[in-house]
Amino acid sequence: MPKKIWVIGGGLAGSEAAWQLANLGLEVVLFEMRPLKNTPAHTSDLLAELICSNSLKANYLENASGLLKEEMRRLNSLIIKVADETRVPAGGALAVDREKFARLITRQISEHPLIQVVREEITSVPPGQPAIIASGPLTSPDLSRWLKELFGEEYLYFYDAVAPIITSESLDYSKIFLASRYGKGEAEYLNCPFTEEEYQIFWESLVAAETYQAHLEVEKKKLFFEGCMPIEVLAKRGSETLRYGPLKPVGLTNPQTGKRPYAVVQLRAENRERTLYNLVGFQTNLRWGEQSRVFRMIPGLAKAEFVRYGVMHRNTFINTPRLLQPSLQGKRAEHLFFAGQLIGVEGYVESTAAGLVAGLNMAQWVNGRKPLIFPRETAIGALLYYIINAETRHFQPMNINFGLLPPLNRRIKDKTEKNREISERALAFLTEFMAKEIN
Repeated sequence: MPKKIWVIGGGLAGSEAAWQLANLGLEVVLFEMRPLKNTPAHTSDLLAELICSNSLKANYLENASGLLKEEMRRLNSLIIKVADETRVPAGGALAVDREKFARLITRQISEHPLIQVVREEITSVPPGQPAIIASGPLTSPDLSRWLKELFGEEYLYFYDAVAPIITSESLDYSKIFLASRYGKGEAEYLNCPFTEEEYQIFWESLVAAETYQAHLEVEKKKLFFEGCMPIEVLAKRGSETLRYGPLKPVGLTNPQTGKRPYAVVQLRAENRERTLYNLVGFQTNLRWGEQSRVFRMIPGLAKAEFVRYGVMHRNTFINTPRLLQPSLQGKRAEHLFFAGQLIGVEGYVESTAAGLVAGLNMAQWVNGRKPLIFPRETAIGALLYYIINAETRHFQPMNINFGLLPPLNRRIKDKTEKNREISERALAFLTEFMAKEIN
């Protein structure tokens, strides 16, 4: 067996997998094709570059994403450790300074004595070479063709949309107020409140705006993942859809009126200096000129300066229930493990968690030990159980959510209390599992 283990892909999942392997004393070669070959969405050669939002979502245990992050902290996740170190204020969420985040991960990976970073595109894996394939949703065409030959079937796919970023100095703060929903955490979101009349004008302009024609067939086939639905596609479902989705005003009071706005667009800081803001929930496929025209109709954004417009790119994922074992090994090729969005988990933290598990299980396999199958009572175990056991004909990417975890033995009406108890149970199961199987 080759001495060094390959990890293909230097994103969140690949970086995490390489880190876990190296910390277990195994030599790793981490392959990243950038900057020799770029993707439609990346803008740098840094490892673990965040393409969409700079938020890793909720950071408290009453939220499933917060639970997943806490489990990963206890499992010595590099990605979560660096996220904590480079965080920017975002209320109850864990958001990071994206450049500092990626630079720190790149440095730590590159300086690890057991990790060799190679800037090269891998288009196939030699027979018998142990490898973790974490090439992500933007897997190169050549590697995709090899995987298609390996699995003997077509890939599933969906399209992902990215939200625009604007400068803070271009905002009209006389029309914007600072608050977090329900007053939870620090008041770090900028809120752009609509009156009913303003909202109707905005909605009519949004649904009539021009999108990139190349993706019209995608809209007709409804291949968007619900968690990354373009704002204009949501708006076309009805005039009230946005008010119950990304523009919901609940939990917010406009200090200028003392009342709840009709609708609200939230802006989240992209960096610690708060010079850049992300339009929360505004993933879009609108033409850039249309983004300028329509989004400047949002109160406070009349003179918004866009430093990044929303874009759309093709995301690829495999039919995991049919192709992978619970260990994340290929059913047809046990020397290959898979991780990240390629296996159908959706989200930064979820992808990282898959990389962490793939790294641990590759180490188990190389050392002749049984794979680590995390309890379903944990967030990690519940998420991976779902993607391994989902119905193969209609398999779609999945975010972590409490609905994936087994219900409690007793009924609790209060949702916050119920979620907290599910999280406490999960961490107790994880502690016992780590003591028995990992330590």
